[in-house]
Amino acid sequence: MAHRRTDPAPPCNFVARDNCWKKYIESELEAARRWSHKWGFLKTPLEELIEDEKKENTKPKIQLPEHLQVQPVTPVEKYIKVIPSPPVPKTTQGFIGWRSAVPGLELERGFQIQSCKGTFFKDLKWPREPSD
Repeated sequence: MAHRRTDPAPPCNFVARDNCWKKYIESELEAARRWSHKWGFLKTPLEELIEDEKKENTKPKIQLPEHLQVQPVTPVEKYIKVIPSPPVPKTTQGFIGWRSAVPGLELERGFQIQSCKGTFFKDLKWPREPSD
């Protein structure tokens, strides 16, 4: 069974509590006084901050040589041809690899596995491709 405490509450020291409250108020007032020095820039209006950026650039424009000028962007369609996808399979099993199974849509084109040594097949005198 739990033991109930029958002692009255400990006596309260009002002077100590008052001193703690005074220290707390002093620290709050000190923080409020220092805030503008540390964080006063946050009160600056946005228009005043970007005022310098709005000014016209007074530097004269220098004409770049032709070989340093930026070339116009070439449309992506010129280099990348997107072939329409085959119909989406009705089952989840058919969904796995459904695009790569269609010739012309495979991910690896002309891909050949090579060992990092490069001479592995020559050392063992194995053929590059398996034979039946």
